[in-house]
Amino acid sequence: MNVKRGSATFLKVIVFLVGIAVLTLCIYWMPVLTIKDLKAHPGGDYSIYPLLVCAYGVCITFSFALYHVYKLLTFIERNNAFSELSLKSMKIIKKCAFTAIIFIVLMIISLKVISKITGDDAAGPISLSLMGILATSIIIAIVDVLQKPLKHFLDKKEV
Repeated sequence: MNVKRGSATFLKVIVFLVGIAVLTLCIYWMPVLTIKDLKAHPGGDYSIYPLLVCAYGVCITFSFALYHVYKLLTFIERNNAFSELSLKSMKIIKKCAFTAIIFIVLMIISLKVISKITGDDAAGPISLSLMGILATSIIIAIVDVLQKPLKHFLDKKEV
């Protein structure tokens, strides 16, 4: 096994483990936390549902992006990194990141509305959400930097 194949396999294992963590979060932890919150606020407090929709939206788009990162690593492993399929995967990863940012912004708006209604301070969750936007923006920038030379190479190859 050469070094490139070993490092691609290592990254694929990491992506797989992150995917399992996200799946565990979606299937086990979010429902448990939702049930605890509903038990703590009996009487029809529906303010958690917009946050739950946004959280599941972020998890689904993140999982979809992880799937395409896995596909991209497979292309790299098979010496097919400079192909239209790689470019398509990068475009989808970028779209997923933009979609996640939209869900995070909707979550921030929901948190602000809930904090105005309940009088609670939402500075902590909002600052964490802003850090999520920053991290997602960094991912978008990295994918964009990698995508431009690949697109230039493929355009040059077609001519």
